[in-house]
This record gives sequence, structure tokens and C-alpha cells, in this order.
Amino acid sequence: MFRLSNNLIGILNFLTFLLSIPILGGGIWLATRGSTDCEKFLQGPVIAVGVFLMVVSLAGLVGACCRVSWLLWLYLFVMFLLIVLLFAFTVFAFVVTNKGAGEVVSERGYKEYHLGDYSNWLQKRVNNSKNWAKIRSCLQDSKVCQSLQEKNQTFQQFINDNLSPIQSGCCKPPTECNFTYQNETFWIKPNNSTSSNPDCNAWDNDSSVLCYNCQSCKAGVLANIKNDWKKVAVINIIVLVFLIVVYSIGCCAFRNNRRDNAYGGWKGYP
Repeated sequence: MFRLSNNLIGILNFLTFLLSIPILGGGIWLATRGSTDCEKFLQGPVIAVGVFLMVVSLAGLVGACCRVSWLLWLYLFVMFLLIVLLFAFTVFAFVVTNKGAGEVVSERGYKEYHLGDYSNWLQKRVNNSKNWAKIRSCLQDSKVCQSLQEKNQTFQQFINDNLSPIQSGCCKPPTECNFTYQNETFWIKPNNSTSSNPDCNAWDNDSSVLCYNCQSCKAGVLANIKNDWKKVAVINIIVLVFLIVVYSIGCCAFRNNRRDNAYGGWKGYP
């Protein structure tokens, strides 16, 4: 009979292999059916993750159950790299998202966001025109501003609304511009604006433009990324502990394989 560590590694990798199938299928579906730039942007990473999980799980499965030591060694090496990279990413995520917070606006239920409040690394990512073109495409595809407009609120209802960072930064002009409210995404510019904020000139009532080119929109996206990355970092810590446990079990299975190979086959050691 197989030893416990080999059985556990085999079962875990079989489950991972099953998980990789729908992930890979989803990536292929996006590649063949994706109609928007946002969907096409996701297809590469999804396919890569699916193929990676499939190959690594097969290596662990065959290495543990068939006692192929070199495959199990390769599996453990990849797992070790994954643990190191995941740990580095988790630390990095906490560091780059440490700065930045929304600014409370007087007599408003929402906050407003400024690009300069966030880390330089994040600012460079959204200030890159190629990156921002993809992000903007995703924002338009998500129809986040259209859903806000469909609320048909009065001005008083609108200013008391708890807008998301993206809605606050991308779907309306900054409060300091002193625009006149018509509806959630239609505002009238004053004849003589004294504001030095470049976002006031960047605003356009065209639903395909709005404030998507504003610094406040980029800041709203970063605020959203910050919130998401904090959650991801917490999940990463849990995954990291799980991977370390799996890696430890894998080391036991590798030791079993080497011992069995040294004795010329399975000898029933405990």
C-alpha cells in the first residue's frame, strides 16, 4: 500500500488537475468568444494559469503515485518557487497599497480621490497610456457609469449617495469644478471657471468620455485596486500556509520515493 504522504499528494494534485480543466476552458472560451478588449486582455493570464496548474498537478500526481522521483523533485522545485513568489507578492502588495485614501468632501456622502496620494509605482502603471487604454476599455465595458445614471436621482439624493471610488472619480466631475448638476452623468460647465484642476477641462458629457481621462478616475481605479489587493493579500497568506503544508507533505513523499528506489521497490516501510 502507498504511504500516507504519497496518497495525500496524489489526491491533492488530482483535485488540482480537475480544477485546471474549467480554468483552461474558460481561457479558451475568452480567446474564441471574447468580443471586448477587457475580455481579450484576460484570456492570456487565464490560459497560462490553467496550463500551469495542469502541468504541475500532473507532475505531482505521477511523481507521487508512480514513484517517479525526478518528476516529484521538479514538482517540489516549482512549489518552492511558487511559495517564494507568493510571499514576495504579498509583501509587495502591502507596501504599494499602504498609501492613499479618499478625501471626505463637505456635505457629500461620497469621497473624492487624488492620484498624487498613491504610491509612485501605482501612479506609473495608470499613467502609462497603453495600460490606461486597457483599463478604460474595461471600465466602459462594465457600464459602471451607465448603472449610476439609471438611478435618476435628484441632486440632493446624488450628493448623499455613497459612490464607489470608480463612480466618484470617473462618472462625475470633481466637486471643486462647480459644475451644475443635470443628472448623474450630465453636468453644465460654468462660463468662468476659476479652478486650476485639469480634470475640469477633461470632463465631457459624452457617455463614452465623461471623466475617463481624468486624474480623479485613475485615482478611483487605484483606490479600488488598493481595496482589492488588501483582500487578495489576506487570501494569499492563507494560500501560503496551505502551500507550505503541501510542500512539507511532498518532501515526505519524495523521501519515500528515494528510500523505495534505494531498496529496489516497495518494502512497506511506515
